[in-house]
Formats: sequence, structure tokens, C-alpha cells
Amino acid sequence: MGKISIYIMILLPVMLIGCDNTDSVTDNNRKGKKGSKKESLVKVNRYMVNTETKEIENYIARHELDVTETGSGLKYQIIRHGTGEKATRGKTVTLNYKLKLITGDIIYSSEKDGPKVFKVGHGGVETGLEEAILNMRVGDEAIIIIPSHLGHGLLGDRKKIPQRSTIIYEIEFTNIN
Repeated sequence: MGKISIYIMILLPVMLIGCDNTDSVTDNNRKGKKGSKKESLVKVNRYMVNTETKEIENYIARHELDVTETGSGLKYQIIRHGTGEKATRGKTVTLNYKLKLITGDIIYSSEKDGPKVFKVGHGGVETGLEEAILNMRVGDEAIIIIPSHLGHGLLGDRKKIPQRSTIIYEIEFTNIN
């Protein structure tokens, strides 16, 4: 889905809400219009979620992945199994990584930005990344597909990750403390 389509889908609800100049409408009609606006927003959001889901499914098929899906919608595949300690909340983990958009564009990497080091369960990274790490152990290499609601959401990271973007991590879990 192109950027223009995404912008249209995001701006459509704003335009629908902003175009209500009916001062002489009764309270009952206003309640009905509010309900209809809410229904429109739900439809637009449902469309966006379905579109993202299809993009993720296409990515998985193109790359012939055999992913595990969690209840939250996170998808991951362990490419190489390690034998080290399993990740737990409160532990500090170190990852070598490439972070890509679903288009394949690499936007961050440990080669360029240094390894990713964070304390599991204390925020500071994508919810989806923390969830995936809790299913891994030192030495694992994995591909992690993080839908926008588990990544950077409606706003993106305001740097390189656009709004409502699915992101893909290719990681190597190198250390735990």
C-alpha cells in the first residue's frame, strides 16, 4: 500500500469530523451523527488493520517463513537455536540486529548504531521486541515481525520509521546479564 493511500486513510476521518457545520441540527440528530462518525472511524481502522495483516502475510509467503504467532499478533521464527540462558524480565539483554521496514529497507542496525542493549520489562524498546525476547535464549537468531500496534504505532518513531509501520527485526541474541 502506497504512502498516499496511508495518508488518505488517516486524513479521511479527520476530514469527516472537521466538516460538521450543522448548528441547527437537533440533539437527537447530533447523537446519530456522532454514532455514524464513530462507525466510520471503526471502518477505516478495520480497513487499515486488514491491509497491514495482508502485507504481513504476503511478506511471510514471499520469504517462505514458518512463523510462530503470539496472542498479541507478534510473529517470529527462530532461525538458529542457541543453548544459552533464557530471557526473563529484569535481565539486561544484548542483541545484534537489523531493523527493516516491511518493504525491506534497513533503517537501523547494530553495524551502524551499535548493539541494542535493554532491560527486559522496563520499556524503552518496542513491545513486540520485548515479547519476542521473552521467548528466546542466548545464541538464538530470529526474524521478528512486529505489527504497528506492537511497534511504533500511529506516529512512527518520528525519525526513520513512518507512522503505522510494520517492522521486521533480524536479531542475534548475544548476551544476558
